[in-house]
Amino acid sequence: METKHHNKLSAKERNLIAVWRGGGFKIREIGRRLKRSPGTISDEIKRNSFGGHYVAIHAQAVSQERKRQAGERQPLKNPQTYSYVMDKLQQGWSPEQIAGRLELEQEEKIIHHETIYRFVYARGTKHLKLWEYLPRKQTRRRKQHGRTVHKSHIPQRVSIHQRPEAVNTRSVFGHWEGDTVEGKGHKDGIHTEAERLTRKLAARIVAAITSEAAIYAQEAIFSNLPQRARKSTTLDNGRENHLHMRLKKLKMKTYFADPYSSWQRGTNEYHNGLLRRYLPKGTSFANLSQEELDDIVWEINNRPRKVLNFYTAEEIFNLNLGVRIRDRM
Repeated sequence: METKHHNKLSAKERNLIAVWRGGGFKIREIGRRLKRSPGTISDEIKRNSFGGHYVAIHAQAVSQERKRQAGERQPLKNPQTYSYVMDKLQQGWSPEQIAGRLELEQEEKIIHHETIYRFVYARGTKHLKLWEYLPRKQTRRRKQHGRTVHKSHIPQRVSIHQRPEAVNTRSVFGHWEGDTVEGKGHKDGIHTEAERLTRKLAARIVAAITSEAAIYAQEAIFSNLPQRARKSTTLDNGRENHLHMRLKKLKMKTYFADPYSSWQRGTNEYHNGLLRRYLPKGTSFANLSQEELDDIVWEINNRPRKVLNFYTAEEIFNLNLGVRIRDRM
């Protein structure tokens, strides 16, 4: 039984084809000797002949040039797909978000996110500097690490280990994780809260890293939500969380992660990282308005998320509030 080959013909094989063809061997015999199908040999001779003759060195050169050109072809051939990808890249969407949302909208796989990454870093598109639109603006994707937390003694502190299992498994709605992103010189900051189930982000500017400023921001975030959307929040051990007990007025419970265990609040840490893409470390928030911050948060909440099957956090949050997801496909 003949061995089937699925790889391209080699230079050695092309040389043998030229020799045997010049010696009068039939295509079928050449195929038998090379353990290739007659069709493969026939196609090779037709595609790479020169002046009616098959010359090995010419055939190899033509094949290599064809392969080189194929490698430089635009990977996003469809104009609609190309426009969609470029538009979403410029909006700051990641390749996974673009590919996943496009599949959700078209109800079929259109493009793989690795294809978009290859396009971004391809030699032919290098001059476009498309990597500047990527979330981290890096040539390599790296693991993200959460920041460490302050160690302090907090009154009426309830450990995360006493948090109900339903909260841990994200099977219930209305449980948040909170933290404060500090500005330049640790003088001001942004208090953030991320809902564990839906991944919705909320944020308020705080003029100082104090417990009074933090609890005021939390009250502003949670007071406008219905009770089913504000059941608890899990915080770190920072000095700004000493007045957490005041959330009891909103019938909210508070839990605290272990010291130096930011991974226990991974949802919030991840969203702080998203916020840092707009406001890098060392940025002063002195001239940042709440309206500008709201615009940033809106963008984050309205990007498709892989963990949400490429729906947005806003859509899933509204769905849990009983608001039907609008048909925007």
